[in-house]
This record gives sequence, C-alpha cells and structure tokens, in this order.
Amino acid sequence: MSKTVERITFILTWIFQGSSYLSAYGYGIMHRMHHAYTDTEKDPHSPSYDANMFAMMWKTKTIYQDINKQRIEVDQRFTKNVPQWKSFDKFASSRFSRLLWIAGYILIFALFATAWWQWLLLPITFMMAPIHGVIINWFGHIYGYVNFKMKNTSKNLFRFDFLMMGEGYHNNHHKYASSPNFGVKWYEIDITYLIIKVLNAFGVIKLKPIRIKD
Repeated sequence: MSKTVERITFILTWIFQGSSYLSAYGYGIMHRMHHAYTDTEKDPHSPSYDANMFAMMWKTKTIYQDINKQRIEVDQRFTKNVPQWKSFDKFASSRFSRLLWIAGYILIFALFATAWWQWLLLPITFMMAPIHGVIINWFGHIYGYVNFKMKNTSKNLFRFDFLMMGEGYHNNHHKYASSPNFGVKWYEIDITYLIIKVLNAFGVIKLKPIRIKD
C-alpha cells in the first residue's frame, strides 16, 4: 500500500482497536518470530512452553513491549519491510490513549445499557486484543483439526471461521505463512482475504502474487 494508505490504516487500527491498540511494528515482528520459532523456547507465545494462558499472555505482552520500545535487539530478518510510525505508536499505545477509550466505553454503556447483565460485557471491550490472542495463540495450538501434518501444534479452530474472520485457520496459516488467504478447503472461507480482494480491486492496496511451495 502507499504511505498515505499505510498512515490511514494506522489511524483506523487505533479507532477500531481502541484500548486494545497493537502496533503493527511490534506485533508484526513478534508474529514473524512466532513462525520462525513455533513451539520452541524462543516462541513468544506457545502452550508448549507456558503453564497456562495467563502466563502465555503476560510473556507475550512483555516481549511485545520490548520489541515495540526497541529495548531488545531483533534480527534484521524480522524487521524487514515491517511498517512503523513511531510518533503515532507512542500516542496510540500510551496510558492516556487507553484510559480515554475506556472512559468512552463506560460512557456508551451508561447511555445505552438497558439491563445490569450487559455491564458484564464491559471488560470484554477493554480486553479484546488479549482475548483474541488467547483464542488464536493458545486454543489454536490445542484444539481443532489439521489439514497439514507439521512439526508444530497449530490447528484450525473452525471449518467456517466467522469468529476470527479467517485467522482461525491457524494450521493452514502455518503451512503457507506467506499466503494472504488462510482458507484451503472449499468450506474454509477467509473473510479477511475477501476484504483484501475488494481493496485490491478498488486500487486501495496492491495484492502481490504469492508463490506457494509445498
């Protein structure tokens, strides 16, 4: 995508992720590390080396922050072409920004909640990124089915992934890590890939052809 579209995407990410904002730079690098070191001691998040999902997410948070704030040295192969907007990330990841979003969520619930039990959903709005991380990086390596036998524990969570918009096809993604389409079987519809195709058709982004090797 162009630099302008890239910056717009950063801003839209902040708007839609809100208090759960994750830097494309920090998480992009960590995701590459996860693929390079899957289910080893160097994996930033692996059920094979973490006692429980809470320990895994705390470890993930620590590594993410160390990468994003450049407190650790990262191999150049993980940083190549990863987008970065330091000044915006500093604001979007700040405590002020997160508290601002949390205050906004509370206000929305105060205005529109019609029953007491609806307030039980409020913490979910605060913690969407960690919840998503647990679903994919914990449960996606424990439960589900596999299309490809690999030297890791990755699994596909759903046959039609409506919940994670395609990211639940985790086994497929580990097999073809460079493919933007996580679906392989006819029933594995990757909703995010369909959005990518639409954006490509309108010229918002340019979808490069990918050569997949078995």
